[in-house]
Order: sequence, then structure tokens, then C-alpha cells
Amino acid sequence: MPVLRWIRRNLIVIAGLLTLAYMILPNIVVMVFSFNKPNGRFNYAWQRFSLDAWKDPCGVADLCGSLSLSLQIAFWATLGATALGTAVAFALVRYRFRARGAISSLIFLPMAMPEVVMAASLLTLFLNMGAQLGFWTVLIAHIMFCLSFVVTAVKARVMSMDPRLEEAARDLYAGPVQTFVRVTLPIAAPGIAAGALLAFALSFDDFIITNFNAGSTVTFPMFVWGSAQRGTPVQINVIGTAMFIIAVTMVLVGQFIAGRRKSNARS
Repeated sequence: MPVLRWIRRNLIVIAGLLTLAYMILPNIVVMVFSFNKPNGRFNYAWQRFSLDAWKDPCGVADLCGSLSLSLQIAFWATLGATALGTAVAFALVRYRFRARGAISSLIFLPMAMPEVVMAASLLTLFLNMGAQLGFWTVLIAHIMFCLSFVVTAVKARVMSMDPRLEEAARDLYAGPVQTFVRVTLPIAAPGIAAGALLAFALSFDDFIITNFNAGSTVTFPMFVWGSAQRGTPVQINVIGTAMFIIAVTMVLVGQFIAGRRKSNARS
């Protein structure tokens, strides 16, 4: 039958679209319920359309404060993890030293280890050091957690780099700093950017490690968890929808820029 033949020819595309729809469906639900006006405290059943939450996204006490705190922690954790992770990735790929293989294996431990184990271990470390739980303990914990993901992303990019390009720059009398800034860094930039974006998303979204090491500090994921116990405000859906739209826009802009560069390179 023609229909069956068409399905067999486009089976991979159909499977991909269904998977994409399955992944996006929760975001669509969040987006739809950001326009809801519930009768009670819980925003779980559709009542009627309203723009009240969009007009006043900070209408719930401490919501925007926790959001600002999460953004600050994610920003500084991304900077720290990206700087350290990029240096570690270059060291593991470009240099030979003792315990290099062991360090490469240890890098993957935070990704393979359950978050609750790492969170409890960090809490034990901070308590034994006499550190006061709060902003700085959360920031240190997030840097340690995100570091492995940055190293993995940057390491994959550095391993695929052609060393002859850097050799050509040195043959043209470029110094080490100039070679790194003009040749090495632009080539490694996609991997560094990917690691930084991943670190930001992981840090902003983290709940388990933050909950163990935050003390009285309340980040946005912790605020959402606490709100779910007494009633989820619509403003949480508004913040989630805005972040989803921003993330999708960044991806589309990146794809557009990459497409323009490819077309310019061909022409």
C-alpha cells in the first residue's frame, strides 16, 4: 500500500518528530497554564484565560528574589567551571604527565555518581571545614558539579582540532599568545560555548545539591519545590515559559548564524 511505503521511507523522520513532540509536550503544558486563572491555590486544572500573571510575574513574594539568586549562582558557576574546565581539557589533550589516565577517569565520576551522594559528600566537607552554608557553599558545589561536563565538551572539541593550523601560525611568526587568541581559541570556541551553556543550565536547574548545601538560601528550584507544597502560583509557569522561549530563540539564532557562515564559506 502507498501509505505503508511512505511510512517505511520516512520512519526515521516520524520517530524523530514523535520524540521531539514527547520532549516538548511538558513545556507546552507549562506555557498553556501560564495563561490560566485558577480558582484556588493550585494551578493544575484549567479554569479561564487570563494575562494577570504575565502582567505581574513578580506578584508572588520572594519569587523574583529566588530567581535572581539562581541566575547569579548560575552565572558565576558557569564562569568558574568554564575557565577551569577549559584549562583541564587542554591539559589532558595536549600534555603527557603522570596520572593523566587516572585524572581522565576521575573527571567522569560526578556525571556517573548520583547527585545525592555528591551532595551529601560536599555537605560533610563543608561542615568539617566549619563553613557556613549559604551562597558561597552553593556556588562552590555547583562549580564542582558542572566542571566535568565542561571538560567533556571542551575535550571533545580540542581532540578534533588540527594541530597543523597552530603550527602554520607559528611558522608565520605568531607568538604563543597570538596563536592561542587568533587560532586556537576561535577553533575551540564552539566546544567552550557548549560547555558553558550546559553548565549554566545544570547550575540553574539543580535542586538536590543545592538543597543539601544552601542553608537558609532559597534558589528558584527550591522556591518551586516549596510552593508545590502549599499551592503553585501561575507566575512560576510564566517564568518557565519565558526561559523556554529564550532558550529556543538562542538555539534558532545560533543555527541561523551557523547557516549564514556555511553559505558565505561556500560562496
